[in-house]
Amino acid sequence: MIVNSIRLENFRNHEATEVNFAPGINLITGRNGMGKTNLIDAIHYLCMSRSFATSSDMYVVRQGSSGFFIEAQLSGSIRSAFGLSCSYSRGEGKKFRVNDSPLERLSDLIGIVPVVVLSPDDKRLTNEGPAERRSFLDAMISQVYRSYLTDLLEYRRIIRQRNRLLSMRNVRPDLLRIQLEPWNQQLAKSGAKIIERRRNVLARFARFLEDSYALISGIGLKPSFEYKTIAPVPEGADETHIAGLFAALIEDNHDKETERQMTLFGPHRDDLVFYLDGMELRKFGSQGQHRLFALALKLAQLAYFSDTLDDLPVFLLDDVFGDLDPAKVKVLADMLNAHTGQAFITAANQTPFEGLIPFDTARNRHFSVTDGPQVSPVSAG
Repeated sequence: MIVNSIRLENFRNHEATEVNFAPGINLITGRNGMGKTNLIDAIHYLCMSRSFATSSDMYVVRQGSSGFFIEAQLSGSIRSAFGLSCSYSRGEGKKFRVNDSPLERLSDLIGIVPVVVLSPDDKRLTNEGPAERRSFLDAMISQVYRSYLTDLLEYRRIIRQRNRLLSMRNVRPDLLRIQLEPWNQQLAKSGAKIIERRRNVLARFARFLEDSYALISGIGLKPSFEYKTIAPVPEGADETHIAGLFAALIEDNHDKETERQMTLFGPHRDDLVFYLDGMELRKFGSQGQHRLFALALKLAQLAYFSDTLDDLPVFLLDDVFGDLDPAKVKVLADMLNAHTGQAFITAANQTPFEGLIPFDTARNRHFSVTDGPQVSPVSAG
């Protein structure tokens, strides 16, 4: 997938910005605070309906404005050329359009333009709690399998309904059990779909992670992970088998969930435990190993998407080269040169890429972001 051009109005610090991009590597340089990250964050917003740089839409609107607008012209193998836009206003929320046709649901957007983002915040994947890893996993799978996102949204709806019942007070225990029964059945069936899809995807993803870690680290340590879900699931277990295990777990823990007044078991509590040569990364890994593992996860995601999808993903690299030594910068630059998809890099200056990435070809382009912000192409000469 190629982002040919983008137009921003009142998005972050961009009042009115238009840029035409190259189909290969787009380097965006400038001082901190000029709006480099905001430019590629707008691309991410169009792809995923949210910012990767901030957690709330209220921080995306330019100060003093009541809303924002993003519009991009794209092309790919499935859709030869199309427009994608997002308008947001406080009080009305966000609305997405494809070729001026409104999307009925935000979930319909996911997967139209596959995207992988690499940023300094990726360290949270290995350092912080299970929610970070579930979010990474769900976002990755949802961009490949639309049905997975549908199942995930349905599962969350069932959890909300079931939790409402569990939190009701002054309900006789026998009546509560009767009322929970249909929701228990739905929970087990819906949760089993999610667990099976995660297991299948992760089984393939493991190979890409090994290759990516070997590429970027240059050392012989082997990365691996353990998918921790409701219970040990036998190899080859199908959706029906998993649903049976889940249903039994729900029944066995009825009293505990009633006491806690919430759903305590299911894929919404899953985790990925990362290892290097069998040693748990979160407990024993060095800061450098955490950083390399997170980088390898995102490179593995890029490789998995490239191998699986009809359209190559858009690759966003936000201020990641400053933390890498020259050898790893070269490895990553060589990978980007070989990658046939489109990439966007933000950096303070061009220095790390001199002699590694050519910007005197039609495929690659260098932009400078200055106060305003103003985004201008930089001559290769």
